[in-house]
Amino acid sequence: MKHNAKSSITLPAAELQLVKTLKRRLRLRSNVDVVRRGLKLLEETTSREALKAAYRHASLATREVAVREMEDLDHLAGEGLD
Repeated sequence: MKHNAKSSITLPAAELQLVKTLKRRLRLRSNVDVVRRGLKLLEETTSREALKAAYRHASLATREVAVREMEDLDHLAGEGLD
């Protein structure tokens, strides 16, 4: 595959207007820059969401054991204090 391959997409009028509005608002040089930025943001967001989901899953998987262990050790928290 070529390093820079040409591609063409057709957008409905409302979406093209959104691209043009974002181009002006973000002070980007071209419509392609708007699409690139959108793709990068989508990639970062989905990667972040996947990571958050993995942490959430791991936390839930270990929470029961961690709570039980803390309860078992709770009586030691004040040991040696007068």
